Amino acid sequence: MSDRTNDRKLEHIRAIENDPATDRDRRYFDRIHLTHRALPELALADINPQVEFLGRQLSFPLLISSMTGGDHELVCQINRNLAQAAQRTGVAMAVGSQRVMFSCPAAEESFRLRELAPDVPLISNLGAVQLNYGLGIRHAMRAIDVLQADAIYLHLNPLQEAVQPEGDTDFRHLIEEIGTLVETLPVPVLLKEVGAGISPADIEAGLRVGVTCFDLAGTGGLSWSRIEHHRSSGDELGLRFQDWGLPTPLALKLSQPYQNQASFIASGGLRDGIDMAKAVILGASLCGMAGPLLKPAMESADAVVAVIERLKREFITAMFLLGTADFEALYRNQALVLEEY
Repeated sequence: MSDRTNDRKLEHIRAIENDPATDRDRRYFDRIHLTHRALPELALADINPQVEFLGRQLSFPLLISSMTGGDHELVCQINRNLAQAAQRTGVAMAVGSQRVMFSCPAAEESFRLRELAPDVPLISNLGAVQLNYGLGIRHAMRAIDVLQADAIYLHLNPLQEAVQPEGDTDFRHLIEEIGTLVETLPVPVLLKEVGAGISPADIEAGLRVGVTCFDLAGTGGLSWSRIEHHRSSGDELGLRFQDWGLPTPLALKLSQPYQNQASFIASGGLRDGIDMAKAVILGASLCGMAGPLLKPAMESADAVVAVIERLKREFITAMFLLGTADFEALYRNQALVLEEY
């Protein structure tokens, strides 16, 4: 018998393949202009972009953002290619929602990635709203154990659930449930949006229950609202809200009063190493990308590695042209911004 949650993973990938406009490609980071240094007083070869995340050293501040999982061969291969590429390039990786494991046990195999990526941070993933629909500590522990994860995302996706034909939309009292997991689980709990951004009110709620890392995941990249539109039998709601939310640079700017209390991951609409440099300047400890890596991941690990190596070269070049020798010199260095969002 077909499992609906499992099949939905493949439907999402096909929607992205068949509709290029699911990637909104809004280029919000282009509105930020940085100070070029004609005399950087550095050697390009001496630039050090390394950063620590979840107790592990990364070659530069890139996170392969959550994409997929399930028992379909395509999604299994995507995750394997991403994990191998993460290991080879020294970057972090988060998996797609592991909820599918609990309705389709065979899907666990797509999340058994630690052997392929023994040295890099891996992040598990469950939908926060599922805490109101029967998932709890036992399920979170299973998700962590299968991946052998260093942390777990609880993703926040009210827009996606609202436009999804079978969406779960009871978001009442979730922060208390999240707080219980923060207190109980053996790894850090990270809060993540999926493309509409996290507001200061949401950050404050998370801080109150002990969350210390947020993936802002703003608008500008893949629109899950538009993706769900393709599964909704002609309902226009997903199209109407396809650009709803906070652009990622704006979400970063709004997070700045909290950047001494928590760390922030910038994802949503980042396209290259220049966008990454801008995000770090605005306060991102890490930069997440999914869309630019999905098609290569459908091809091979080598194809993913090639994209990551390009991103790293672009990021290092931007650091060089800004006169910043290492991550610490770039991070939150507002003096480098000529014009803000």
